[in-house]
Amino acid sequence: MLVGALIAVLLPAWGLWGTAGLRWPDDGQRNAMVAAFLAYALSHRSLHVLFRYPGSRSPIHIAPYVLLTFAAAALIMLALRLDMSRALMASSCVLSMLWCYIDFRLRERYQRPKLAVVPSGSALELFGLPNVDARRLTGPTLGESRYDAVVADLDHLPGPEWERFLAHCALSRVPVYHARQMFESLTGRVRVTHMSENPMGALLPSPGYELLKYVFDVAFILATLPITLPLVLLTALAIRLESRGPVIFTQERIGQGNRPFQIYKFRSMAGASDDVARFAGENDVRITRVGAIIRKLRIDEIPQFINILKGEMSLIGPRPEQLAFVERFDREIPFYTYRHVVRPGITGWAQVTQGYVASADATRTKIELDFYYIKHCSLALDLLIVLRTIQTVLTGFGAR
Repeated sequence: MLVGALIAVLLPAWGLWGTAGLRWPDDGQRNAMVAAFLAYALSHRSLHVLFRYPGSRSPIHIAPYVLLTFAAAALIMLALRLDMSRALMASSCVLSMLWCYIDFRLRERYQRPKLAVVPSGSALELFGLPNVDARRLTGPTLGESRYDAVVADLDHLPGPEWERFLAHCALSRVPVYHARQMFESLTGRVRVTHMSENPMGALLPSPGYELLKYVFDVAFILATLPITLPLVLLTALAIRLESRGPVIFTQERIGQGNRPFQIYKFRSMAGASDDVARFAGENDVRITRVGAIIRKLRIDEIPQFINILKGEMSLIGPRPEQLAFVERFDREIPFYTYRHVVRPGITGWAQVTQGYVASADATRTKIELDFYYIKHCSLALDLLIVLRTIQTVLTGFGAR
């Protein structure tokens, strides 16, 4: 943090104003240095929080996040009518991106945790995960090796000697983690089989955060109206010119509390075939030319802003499913309907992590991702989903 502050703030300030400017800065210079330092510190710390989540350790998130943080700092300074050196803010923003990228690469190379795994129960699943340095223990000892943590299925230990071994590890300040907890942190999924009362209670979302999300959702919709309204009109016109049928497609979906509601989307398929309760394939012949574009760019989801204003959906949350699919998956997947404990969303953790699913097995993984979001929903995770949604729109990942 301190080295980065020297590189991202003091170095460009010295280059712009020299030693005298650092010793006796005017109001604009002083305000810019304070704003640049706070923006750098916030972005540096927040990126480390974001990178805690599985699959989030990607350098692609660094530039947009640092840019947004510096832009917010500059807007606050302008709103307060404070003098500010724009040259320092711009150069500090670029150097902050560079330093955060260097920091990311160094941590990625030298801070890969090494895990000692007790070979029993669900702990064995860790050996099949990518990018995990998991070492199988052949006996209840760490030997001469250094490990960052010990992982064990605490419900299925091989014997009492392993229990004593884990107790000695804790006394020696070596962290001991339950295999289920480590699996969640590495995969971003919460297992849906054999769930106990404690995990069920941990999956309850915070009522205060749900209210805060709704306020933010409404504010976002109102703030983006100048952009979305012309886009809605142009999309509606293109749909009308290409094929016959209604511009807006409605369908019953299951929302919070297992309550049905009518979801709104731009029609992307020919005729009334959108009504069929089946998955849309990647090259589905029902999809029109305009439909293929608006699906890839997620423009077809914009009418769901109406569902958000009605309190039926949120910007971020599990995707709502059709009743036929809900009834089917409820029979095949334990605890499936628990995903309806929160409002469904336009985008979510499962969408940006897994993309489109078209089978019960893939849906099981999707539910595990949804449960992870419900358990860990927070401002940091929502912000990460927003960044990855932008990446998804640009790449077309998971579009159908």
